[in-house]
Amino acid sequence: MYAIVEIAGQQFKVSKDLKVYVHRLAEQEGDKVSFDKVLMLDDNGTVTIGAPAIDGASVEAKILKHLKGDKVIVFKKKRRKGYKVKNGHRQSLTQIVIEGIQSSGATKKAAPKKEAAPKVEAAPKAKASKKGDDLKKIEGIGPKAAEALVAAGVDTFAKLASTSVDSIKEIFDASTSKLSHLDPTTWAQQATLAAEGKWDDLQKLQDELNGGKAV
Repeated sequence: MYAIVEIAGQQFKVSKDLKVYVHRLAEQEGDKVSFDKVLMLDDNGTVTIGAPAIDGASVEAKILKHLKGDKVIVFKKKRRKGYKVKNGHRQSLTQIVIEGIQSSGATKKAAPKKEAAPKVEAAPKAKASKKGDDLKKIEGIGPKAAEALVAAGVDTFAKLASTSVDSIKEIFDASTSKLSHLDPTTWAQQATLAAEGKWDDLQKLQDELNGGKAV
């Protein structure tokens, strides 16, 4: 006999005498606890499914000890900003042993399987129009610049790659936003790599740039 039960926000498949590590519980070591959010029971092949929990069913357990999990390193870095933060974290856990599964009151059984109805092919859906690329992946292009380019019809990496620097500057000069200070010299090179899906090469190139400008 086994059950699917929710304990401290996590779901576990448990059976009698099974030891489980769960998020830290408030009770003390040696205390007995009961979990009544049983989502499913399997009693020698008789399956009962809750909606979402099974009325009257519960899982009885005993707290063995409180402990902390293995250390996890959390590292944050912002490129070219001089920002680095390194922290360690150990999750607080509780080890419990399952002492029994109570199925009294469980009356909602899974419906027997029915033969699959013949599959009816759905009418083909109209092909959705392709959306433009996210031009903000090009270093040096912010939300306002991307908006101005899209408004001018440059909405994909391929189109950006084939647009000259002078044409881009003309687009920005005609825009209501102040974008004339931007330097699009490397954008065509970046857009070519993005259009070809060469993301690793694009990342290497962007690591050598400074705000989209060649160093």
